Amino acid sequence: MQAFLTTLNIVLPVFAIIGLGALLRNKGLVGPSFLKQTNRLLYFILLPLLLFYKIGSANFETNFNLNLTLGMLATLSLGAVSSYGLALAFGYSPEDRGTFSQGAFRGNLAYVGLPIVLSAYGEAGFTKAGMLMGCLVPAINLLSILALILARGNRHSATKKRLLRDQLLCNPLIIGSLSGIAWSLSGLPLPDTVSRSLRLVTGATLPLALITIGGAFSLRQLQGDLRKAGLASLFKLAAFPFLNFLVIRLFGIHGMDLGIAVLLAGTPTAAASYVLAQELDGNPRLSSSIIILSTIFSAASFTVLLTLLGIAGLLSY
Repeated sequence: MQAFLTTLNIVLPVFAIIGLGALLRNKGLVGPSFLKQTNRLLYFILLPLLLFYKIGSANFETNFNLNLTLGMLATLSLGAVSSYGLALAFGYSPEDRGTFSQGAFRGNLAYVGLPIVLSAYGEAGFTKAGMLMGCLVPAINLLSILALILARGNRHSATKKRLLRDQLLCNPLIIGSLSGIAWSLSGLPLPDTVSRSLRLVTGATLPLALITIGGAFSLRQLQGDLRKAGLASLFKLAAFPFLNFLVIRLFGIHGMDLGIAVLLAGTPTAAASYVLAQELDGNPRLSSSIIILSTIFSAASFTVLLTLLGIAGLLSY
């Protein structure tokens, strides 16, 4: 019972803020233009600054776990291969195959994963998750692009090169995380003025990210074959975290690090998968449905995951 109550205290605040975003949109207090600009502000400025601040001001040796990173990368690779194989086994069309695959393993680490980890493990967990994310995002982006390219063949080479550049070399979240890691490795403290400024400017970043998710949420985006979208969501929210748990344990990970890995693996499908599906001849309608369904059901799946983590003694309550 205690584990379940702790879970509610972790999950409800996060999804209450998402619900607030949906309410604000419904009441006309925020509109599409506000949400679009806010999302750009978050993606290009606030989230990179938050990651740099939290990681750069932390001790790298204390917060970085190489085995955890390798285990998560192994899980991502297995998730990409198994989800693509599942799409092949079901005979999905090329446009659905890559879209299904990336939707089944590409999680929303920044907008949902970081708030959940922060709620579950506090600042210590957030810093570990941020460092881990800096290593995972390039792999996630690369595997997503490869899944779509493999499904559709060698078309639009210029688009693929641009996406690889944008998603791997120019991604603001990667730049923010890696810059924070580099500063942490330098051993230099952040100047007090810089630290105070970053604390002020990044204070509302995660709540604003959750409000943006809620404001952009619309059941009208449920389109196309909902059976495929439901299967991809089930894989993402249930099979993928379980696979991650098994692989991570093989790498000898336990305690908070194990809990963080499971929570990040259990995040709903990232909205960026819709953009890739459009750019690389996937199925944007299917991608949209996977994003919506996985987000809806992630409230229940996070409750289950966190309850199990609490029962296993992997939450501090």
